[in-house]
Amino acid sequence: MSESILREKAKEFAKNIVFITREIKANNKESVLSNQLLRSGTSIGANIHEAQYAQGTADFISKLEIA
Repeated sequence: MSESILREKAKEFAKNIVFITREIKANNKESVLSNQLLRSGTSIGANIHEAQYAQGTADFISKLEIA
């Protein structure tokens, strides 16, 4: 299956978030906010993946709105 533009952008965004949080933890020793940034930044791709298996149009739209 070919990758969609939305999935590619979400993957690139998550990758950038991982690099940013590593940098924050290495330089500033901040963990609470950087952990939350990591969780929220990488959940976008998971929500987009979940939307692919929606049970209908309304469910698909709802899951993409969460993403």
